[in-house]
Amino acid sequence: MAVIKSLLHRIQWARSGASLLMAVLVALLAMPATADDSEPAADGGPTIGLALGSGGAGGLAHIAILQAFDDLGLQPDHVAGTSIGAVIGGLYAAGLSAEEILDIFDDFAGSEMDALSRLARSELELFELIPLRLGRNALLDADTFLRFLAAHTPIRTFDDLRIPLTVVATDYWTSQTVTLQDGELFPAIAASMAVPGLFEPVPSDDGRLLIDGGASNPLPYDLLRDKVDIVIAVDVSGAWNSAEQPLPGLTDLLFKTFSIMQKSLIREMIRREQPDLYLAPDTGGAQLLHFNRIHLILDAAQPSAAELRQHLRDWQPGDSRSDDRGPDR
Repeated sequence: MAVIKSLLHRIQWARSGASLLMAVLVALLAMPATADDSEPAADGGPTIGLALGSGGAGGLAHIAILQAFDDLGLQPDHVAGTSIGAVIGGLYAAGLSAEEILDIFDDFAGSEMDALSRLARSELELFELIPLRLGRNALLDADTFLRFLAAHTPIRTFDDLRIPLTVVATDYWTSQTVTLQDGELFPAIAASMAVPGLFEPVPSDDGRLLIDGGASNPLPYDLLRDKVDIVIAVDVSGAWNSAEQPLPGLTDLLFKTFSIMQKSLIREMIRREQPDLYLAPDTGGAQLLHFNRIHLILDAAQPSAAELRQHLRDWQPGDSRSDDRGPDR
């Protein structure tokens, strides 16, 4: 009998102990998590992807767009760039501000390279940066220009970038879009800006021959859809008024034809699926190599920059709107 009582006592103690343990667990689960235990709190704002399109010198308008982010103390969460969009987007993702990028292009903005037949006899800084390569499979050599850009940042690889970046090129043999997101940065930019006939194609490590990304995806906002909440597409392919243009020369015909193709691709892309915000800055009538018109292009792009600035304000949580660092211009 004593043995039975002892056994019953032990069972009762075990049950009470289990109940106590369960009560402790429930209490712990009901307690609010401390800062150390919880996930980092988000600021409540949406993630933003910025697609910077191709367009030659008209792509200098991208600088005005980036300035809108800088004015508000913001930055995109991911950048995708094609051709000139890859050049400017790459510098921005490396940590340069819009003003610093403007200073870089200002260093050789005294040149007008759209008339290549006049280039050899012009005393222009950009001629020194991008020498002629007559007799080769391209008119210009991009290596000196890329070394000039690289001298303005210590960043050399995608892994070192401050903002995730997707660079777009085209496989010459298959015509397929090639996305470059790892490895060395400046060879990827060289491939993305390799306009056929203007710059040499760039061989890749895996055996592909890469040319300008504008040949397959001139406005790569589609590559950002699964990466961010809001996608902004900046189309700098520009517009020309035939009434204001002289009869085209050989180089104008070659490169304007390339631009026409890119415009057709962009129209089809937008017909299929629109970005959350589509911006088409006025590029002041700049053609492919009108880098001497940098300030005219930036002035013309200000309405689009102001539109973006307002959207960025609207997308931010209420408390963040007081952090604006610059007025609409």
